[in-house]
Formats: sequence, structure tokens, C-alpha cells
Amino acid sequence: MLESIFRELILDHYRRPKNKGALDDPTVTVSMRNPLCGDEIELMLGIENDRVAEVRFRGQGCSISQASASMMTEALAGRSLDDALALERRFLDLMHGDEEAQRDRALGDLQALQGVAKLPVRIKCALLGWNALDEAIRAHRASDRGLMGERLEFDDMTADVPEAAPPEGFDPEAHKEELPG
Repeated sequence: MLESIFRELILDHYRRPKNKGALDDPTVTVSMRNPLCGDEIELMLGIENDRVAEVRFRGQGCSISQASASMMTEALAGRSLDDALALERRFLDLMHGDEEAQRDRALGDLQALQGVAKLPVRIKCALLGWNALDEAIRAHRASDRGLMGERLEFDDMTADVPEAAPPEGFDPEAHKEELPG
């Protein structure tokens, strides 16, 4: 029963994502791509007084990557950057199957993604937006000496990783859900 509710919640965030679209004049923008499956996320943060004042994302990919990004943006709004990073760590615990994290009501809708921990190939899908968040906060904090307020952009944070072949027997297309018509 609970799995069915979680599945519906994931599909709802995928079909009707929250905070999807461009953010006018973001403080920082990070684009990330999973080269194995092609999922893409562009995360835009408006940061004021060390808080996430506004957050939006754009992207394409499987239901898990897009639903995770949608849920993440809802959970981030209004949080301090330190709280956002703490939430990221807690979500990472969830993705590693931590039982305490599975019961943590502070994760809200993100708990629906706990089943992904049983699918190691899909964990990267769920973490794509979170990886972008981590990079965005690091870039913002590194910019405090003269770049504040300028748009910082990063594209394909996997660029420094050599192109790796998928694991033997792994077919990325077999792991992509069909996009709704």
C-alpha cells in the first residue's frame, strides 16, 4: 500500500513538477548531466542573506530524476544554505538505505524515493539535482570575494570524468520510463 502511494507521489511530481521553469536573474545556475542515461538538470538558485529565496529547475529525463528535483525544490525554499546542505546529507542517507532516514518525517515527499535505494543504477538519477545543489552552494560561497550577484554557471559537472562505458549488461534505454504523451 505504502509503495503504491509513494509511486503515485513520484509520478505526480514527474507529471506536474513543482518549481519547473526559468528563474529570472538567478544568483547561481548549475547544469548537470548523467552521461550514462542522459538525464539533465539545470538548477537555478536565488540566494539572499545566505538563504534560498527562490529555486527553479529545468531538465529532462526519467521520472526519478525529475520527481527528485521537483521534491527537492519544494523542500529547499526558504532554507538557509547550511540547512539545505543538511537536507542534502539526509537525503543521501535515504539513498543509501538508512532506516532512520526512511522514518524521518522532515524529509516530507522525499521519503517517497526511499525505494530507489534498492536500485543502485537509479540512485544517480535521484541524486542528480542534489549534486547540482551541492555545486551551486559551493560556487556561491566561493564567489563571496567579488563575484556576489553575478550569474555563475557550470555546465556538465561530469566533464572532468573520462567517458566511461556502462557496466556490462547495462542498457540505459531499458531503465528509462516512457515520457507521458
